[in-house]
Amino acid sequence: MTFIPSQKQLEMVLQRLSGFENPSASLEQYQTPAGIAASWIWSMHMQGEVEGKVFADLAAGPGILGLGLLLMGAKKVHFVDIDEKTIITAKENLKFIEDLAKHNNAGLGEAVFHNVDVQEFDLKVDCVVQNPPFGTKQKHIDKLFLETAFKIAPLVYSMHKITTEKFVVAISKDYEFRIESLQEFKFSLPKTMKHHKKRIEYTQVGLWKLKKVEK
Repeated sequence: MTFIPSQKQLEMVLQRLSGFENPSASLEQYQTPAGIAASWIWSMHMQGEVEGKVFADLAAGPGILGLGLLLMGAKKVHFVDIDEKTIITAKENLKFIEDLAKHNNAGLGEAVFHNVDVQEFDLKVDCVVQNPPFGTKQKHIDKLFLETAFKIAPLVYSMHKITTEKFVVAISKDYEFRIESLQEFKFSLPKTMKHHKKRIEYTQVGLWKLKKVEK
């Protein structure tokens, strides 16, 4: 059970989490905005896809998605990220929501942290959530994340630039996953890196819900 009564309350909690301290351009470390994360997780919650389930948060970063799932009743979340610094931040954020849960006399599911390359993670889970690198700096890195997700879970929520829609459709078909839904969001990119010219930029992203085709 969750002690979070609304999507707005979930967003307010997620806004209080720490983000990337020194984001890496090569790893394309962009924080998922709290508003998008809350909308994403609340929608899953309303569809009965969170409570009691085991998740993998791939490219977890500071952990906003996985921690949001724990707040909404997930049984266990595996936080997977190649960057040790962001794993440390995610653990600090976990302490914050543990204190919040304790204050509300609520329990919290288990958090397990994996400081590994995504291709090294092979535990089976109920669902994968991921906001992976868009593939701007490392070509085809988004493909590696989707391939891993398809191997370990029958349900995948994955965020990508909307301009890569044909690629997502094609790879989903190759791995026998059906596109259940597509939500579009305006993703904010604050000026956190040297190559950024504007104080804030926006890019259109899609959140794909992908489900394994039952034979």
